[in-house]
Amino acid sequence: MTSPSDTRLLVDGRDVAPLEVAATHRARSRGLLGRDGIDGALLLPKARQVHTFRMRFPIDVAHVAGDGTVLAVTTMPPGRLGAWRPRSRAVVEAEAGAFAGWGLTPGVRVEWPG
Repeated sequence: MTSPSDTRLLVDGRDVAPLEVAATHRARSRGLLGRDGIDGALLLPKARQVHTFRMRFPIDVAHVAGDGTVLAVTTMPPGRLGAWRPRSRAVVEAEAGAFAGWGLTPGVRVEWPG
């Protein structure tokens, strides 16, 4: 995973948070498991569905199309299986409530330069 200081999450061109990128299969499989929280967000490339089994806190989840457009946003408590989103090419996860403060809603564009 890249360190959060290496990459930033942009929402409609605004820098909103540090971003960890789970670039390997192993990092994507681990995700936020075993953590008590996250400072910023986690990007799961190539993801179409996520779960919160064995997670310790609720998360905001954004499914992102190949062009960076947010397709859907939901908040998931621990112990849930999220919806399968066939058009999703990545998922962004953060602590529940973070997306509201960042203005991350369906239809906005996200990017992660770096």
